[in-house]
Amino acid sequence: MCDRILEKLAILADAAKYDVSCSSSGSDRKNNNQGLGNGHKSGICHAYTADGRCVSLLKILLTNHCIYNCAYCVSRSSNDIKRAAFTVQEVVDLTIQFYRRNYIEGLFLSSGIFRDPDYTMERLVRIAKKLRTEHRFNGYIHLKAIPGASESLLREAGLYADRLSINVEMPTEQSLQLLAPEKKRTDMLHPMKYLSNEITQYQHDKKIFKKTPLFAPAGQSTQMVIGATPENDMQILFMSHYFYQKMQLKRVYYSGYIPISYDNRLPAIGTPVPMIREHRLYQADWLMRFYGFGVEEIVNPDYPLLDMDIDPKLSWALRNLHLFPVDINKADLSLLLRVPGIGVSSAQKIVAARRFHTLHYEHLKKIGISFSTARYFITTKADGFRERDLTPMQIKQQLLTIQRSKYRPNFSPQLQLF
Repeated sequence: MCDRILEKLAILADAAKYDVSCSSSGSDRKNNNQGLGNGHKSGICHAYTADGRCVSLLKILLTNHCIYNCAYCVSRSSNDIKRAAFTVQEVVDLTIQFYRRNYIEGLFLSSGIFRDPDYTMERLVRIAKKLRTEHRFNGYIHLKAIPGASESLLREAGLYADRLSINVEMPTEQSLQLLAPEKKRTDMLHPMKYLSNEITQYQHDKKIFKKTPLFAPAGQSTQMVIGATPENDMQILFMSHYFYQKMQLKRVYYSGYIPISYDNRLPAIGTPVPMIREHRLYQADWLMRFYGFGVEEIVNPDYPLLDMDIDPKLSWALRNLHLFPVDINKADLSLLLRVPGIGVSSAQKIVAARRFHTLHYEHLKKIGISFSTARYFITTKADGFRERDLTPMQIKQQLLTIQRSKYRPNFSPQLQLF
């Protein structure tokens, strides 16, 4: 590999690290007719940085040149940084070379905006098309669709990529106008809606016509920057709820803002990255997608902020202690899923196991629930259960004393002066 390509790779891989929205593909692209590789539902290889961010081995930008000057973005036009751009063929060659060496299982490709959205999107599509049609590449491809790109290019991208995503950037339109006045919210929402309709239509056609091609089989996702603007958790999660319900998005990613600019519209450089808040938002998001929680149960006008010292499920349970304890041998699955310390897999195992015999506490430990947490919220009459008379605050304090979170030093609201 020549020095110039290595230099481009260093610049454009570094610029791509701020985009957190890469994860397992969820698609299953099989190798036919001696093509190159397979895409599995286990998806793209992951690596996790020291601060917990997910990166892939070939996660790059096509270019970090950009016509926009978004205050929160390291690639903004006014930022004095080294610029570089790959050609279409260079990205294709890198992907194939890395894939053949088993360095990667896929490609995550985003880009700054060269000249206009269509000019840039057309190059992203050409890369995916070359990989699929010329190299018969069956690995995972995640393309960042460019807001404002034409529908014809989005449609073509969906035929070659496993997943498409369009970053909504800021949780609200007001924040977007403040930090990225050159961008329009509609340029992001319109293509999301278009892709949602196309994905649904192709899935429908596939059931009828076997030879209907795949169209973004891993769906679409988006990403929001949090902590750069003053939106509360309720605004963020209600926005996510809208995306899941109206756009059928597979995933909403939350990216804690990393101070990179002296712009007075943003938190000052040196302000801690809101990692705990990011983590709590992901937990709340998980509750909405897999545990049957309504967004208004997690956050609402009376409770607009997530607790930072306990997870959202425990927080909900402590606010609704009148629903507990739950009889582990009688409660239905939906109620078991609301017990802190019991995950989806454990709840399903409990329902399956109790068909054959009455469960005792010892059985629950073997199933693998977090008993130290769940014990405050469950009962099994078989063990001679006695009603506990603990207040929510007492339960919370007892759980916090046994908690061993790596974030615990940051829970304190006190300023650290030294």
